[in-house]
Amino acid sequence: MEQAKKPYYIDIENAQVYPVPDEAADWQFKIFATDKEIAKLADYIRQNYDADMKTFELAHVPLAEDKEETQNHKYDATMEGIYRIIYELGDDETRRNIAELGILNR
Repeated sequence: MEQAKKPYYIDIENAQVYPVPDEAADWQFKIFATDKEIAKLADYIRQNYDADMKTFELAHVPLAEDKEETQNHKYDATMEGIYRIIYELGDDETRRNIAELGILNR
């Protein structure tokens, strides 16, 4: 039996997922997802945070440019994964907004 999809509201800037639209939060994208799909998105968000922290750490280490570049690629890849999942699960407006950003065309 397939699980029903529920609406979620994504604040990409703060890496937050809300099950209901929070008036105090500035969410940008609406998606419809199962628990499994939300877990996958949360995993990408976690990976992106880790990559972001590694990039930040390496930015303060002299002569670490090769490692920093690798971490930048990891950050970019996880960000693209996040946008891809949001696009796939998004409503029409979400898909249109992500398409206009051109992130997935690279």
